Amino acid sequence: MRILIIEDDKILAKTVEQCIKEKYEVDHAYDGEEGMLYAKQDIYDAIILDIMMPIMNGYEVLSSLRNNKIYTPVLILTAKDGISDKVQGFRAGADDYLVKPFNREELIIRLEALIRRASGNYTENVIKFKDLSLDLNSRKVSANGKEIVLQGKQFDMLEYLINSKNTIITKEQIFDKIWGFNSETTANVIEVYASGLRKELKKIGYDKYLKTIRGVGYIWS
Repeated sequence: MRILIIEDDKILAKTVEQCIKEKYEVDHAYDGEEGMLYAKQDIYDAIILDIMMPIMNGYEVLSSLRNNKIYTPVLILTAKDGISDKVQGFRAGADDYLVKPFNREELIIRLEALIRRASGNYTENVIKFKDLSLDLNSRKVSANGKEIVLQGKQFDMLEYLINSKNTIITKEQIFDKIWGFNSETTANVIEVYASGLRKELKKIGYDKYLKTIRGVGYIWS
């Protein structure tokens, strides 16, 4: 899973990353405009958003995303603790609001809850599609009493595709979400991983749901 942190204080942004990096991949944006450009890629499972930032403040970023039909769950993390600030944040489209200084465990729990609610696909950290189950804690994949072993990014790719089922996902979206914008590899690696993933899925009869859209990307359907 990938989280976007939009926070102009680089020290604080790094602190937030340290809190969540055991469970999530993290990207950073250090002003509102940069954050909005990242968020509009629509590849994130959640966004942690500051309010007081240069170029565009958090309220403006959030309103722009919602107006562009980007519904990634957003946790506002800010020093502004007034009721009017919270009301403005929720009205702009925030899903949760946490005031600085924050407790590490509370941040993690709120983030997990946001992602569960947004996906509507999680039960005790398990994703299901028909008889196929992905256990996000153990990273095990099983169906019809059989289990397959997926390499790290194969599992991440399958999770992303199932959570986006019936939607065409471009190679660029897959690359940005799973490998990240700063990866030194190229998007060609996706075809290799998709081929390996399809071979493993064939063992349990689920390869037919992973379809290639030639020249574009993939769809789980």
